Amino acid sequence: MDLDEHLFRRESGRMVAALTRIFGVHNLALAEDVVQDAFCRALEVWKVRGIPDNPAAWLMTTAKNRALDVIRRERTARTFAPEMGRLLETEWTLAPAVAEAFAAHTIRDEQLRIMFSCCHPRLQEDVQVALILNILCGFGANEIAGAFLAGGAAIEKRISRGKKVLAAARRLFDLSDAEFVARLSSVRRALYLLFNEGYHGASGESAVRAELCTEAMRLTALLREYPPAASPETDALASLMCLHAARLPARLDAAGDLHALLDQDRSRWDAGLVAQGLVLLESSALGHQVTAYHLEAAIAAAHAGAPSVDGTDWTLIVSLYDRLMTLAPSPVVALNRAIAVGQRDGPQRGMEELQAIGDRERLNRYPFYPAAMGELELRCGNRDAARSRFSAALALARNPTERRFLEKRVLSCTSA
Repeated sequence: MDLDEHLFRRESGRMVAALTRIFGVHNLALAEDVVQDAFCRALEVWKVRGIPDNPAAWLMTTAKNRALDVIRRERTARTFAPEMGRLLETEWTLAPAVAEAFAAHTIRDEQLRIMFSCCHPRLQEDVQVALILNILCGFGANEIAGAFLAGGAAIEKRISRGKKVLAAARRLFDLSDAEFVARLSSVRRALYLLFNEGYHGASGESAVRAELCTEAMRLTALLREYPPAASPETDALASLMCLHAARLPARLDAAGDLHALLDQDRSRWDAGLVAQGLVLLESSALGHQVTAYHLEAAIAAAHAGAPSVDGTDWTLIVSLYDRLMTLAPSPVVALNRAIAVGQRDGPQRGMEELQAIGDRERLNRYPFYPAAMGELELRCGNRDAARSRFSAALALARNPTERRFLEKRVLSCTSA
C-alpha cells in the first residue's frame, strides 16, 4: 500500500510544525524522527486495517502520542522549547500543552514561524527554498536535488547549513518581530522561486514538476490566511501562481511532451484556477504599490483572457513587460519581452530585441534563448538558420522533456 503523496506532503509539514513548537527548533531532527515514525506506523497499521476515514487525524493523534512518550522519557535529559517553560515538566500540564500544540490555529502559526525562520537573512535563497521544501513539504534531499538539477551531497550541505542556523537561534521567528515586513518579502521571494522551479525549472526528470507548484501554492495560501501577511503583494503572488498553474494541464500532453504557450490547447486550461487568479489580481489592486508580482500576474491574466494566440493583446503584454523591465530587469524578462515584441511587430523585430538583450551571458546555458531565436528565424523562412538555433538549444537541454521538444523543433526545419 502506498501512502498518498499529497497527504504526506501536507501532513508532514503540519506535524513537524506542531512537534517543533513542543521540542524546540534545536530539536528539529527529533521532530522529524517522530513524523517518520508516524508514517511508518501508518504503513504497518493501514496495511492490515485499511486506511481510516480521516487519515490526517489518525496521523496527528499518532504523532501526538509519540511526542508524549518522548517527553516523558527524555525530559530530564533534554532541553525542549523555551516557550513551553514548565508546562512539560508535570503530568498536570503536559497533555494539555501538547494538545494545544496540535490545535489547528497553533499549527498554522507554527508553520508560518518555520517558513519565516527558513528565510533567515544569513541564508542564501537556494538554501531557504531547500529548507522550506525539506521541513514544510516533506521532500528528501534526493528529491530536492532532482528538482534543482543539483547533486544530492550539495543539497544535503544546503539543508544542514540551514538547520544549523535555525538551531543556533534556539527559537523560531516571532511573527510580532519588528523584522516581520522585511522577512515577509524574503518569504514571498522563496515561494516565488519554488513555484518557478516547478513550472519551468531545470529538473533532471521533467520540465514540469507540478508537485513543487502545488506546495508553493499551498504555502502561499497559508500566508494569505494570516492577516499581517495578507497584503496586496501577497495576493498578486497568489494570483500569478493560480494563472500559471491553470496552464499546467496543457503544458505536457499524455505522452509527457512539452507544449510551448503559443501551441497549447487552451480548452485544457483550468477555468477554476483562472477565475481564482483573476479574483486575486483584482484584490491585489487595492494597495498603493505596483510590484513585479502584480505585473507578472497581469501578463498571465492577459494570456488567460485571450481566446487564441492571434486574439492576444500583445500591445498590452509588451507594455507590461516594459514596466517590468523598469521595475525588476533581468535577461529572462527581456527574453520574454522580445518574444512578445515578435508577436506584435513581426519576427524580424523580435530577433532584433533578442540580440539587444544586455547581460546575455546569463542566458548562455538557458536553452530557450536559442530556441526563441530559432522560432523567429523559422517564421522569417530561414530554415537553415532556424535549424542551427534549435540544434544549439538542443545541446543545452536539461531533461528528456526539453530534449524531445527541441528535437521536434529541429525536425520541423527539415525541408520537404
